[in-house]
Amino acid sequence: MSKPLYLASQSPRRLELLRQVGLEPTVLPLRSARGRADVDETPFPQEVARDYVLRVARMKAAAALIAQARRRLPPWPILAADTTVTIDGRILGKPADAAEARVMLERYSGRSHTVFTAVAAAYQGKLDVALSESVVTFKTLGEAEIAAYVATREPFDKAGGYGIQGRAALFVEHLVGSHSGVVGLPLHETGALLEGLGFSVW
Repeated sequence: MSKPLYLASQSPRRLELLRQVGLEPTVLPLRSARGRADVDETPFPQEVARDYVLRVARMKAAAALIAQARRRLPPWPILAADTTVTIDGRILGKPADAAEARVMLERYSGRSHTVFTAVAAAYQGKLDVALSESVVTFKTLGEAEIAAYVATREPFDKAGGYGIQGRAALFVEHLVGSHSGVVGLPLHETGALLEGLGFSVW
């Protein structure tokens, strides 16, 4: 049975995860030529990571609802998500360049960091959010390994500067939490949110 929904993200990883569990996501861009629904993803001063991702995911879902109404699209459920990495009390987004990616990887080397992914679901006049928290431990990384990984360009479109579903999986000694949450969309929480809003995922 067809299970269409909107994904307020152009992340190919999130699309793949939804298809993996039998859903049929359609990307709903928040920015278009007709009416923009921009979301400012700048953290507030002193904002902690869990509050930040929950706020941004909720904002993305609310913006997607506006876009859905403006474009007179079918009333399918909307999903939005936001992922961030935190270590030493700092929120780490996508690295701006190779130097920043290298600094992030050096910081993770031989240590644990936390990945927060918030998912927001909107359907039938309701909007709810959930949070996935995972702790990832990296092995000690050598300079050559870091340089080789940065050279793959894999870090540059990913929060925290690495993709656990890619070659950085070689760095992970231990994971406590949700693998799909670290990739960018926690499937357990996503399914529970949709079911809670009255949309069956089966």
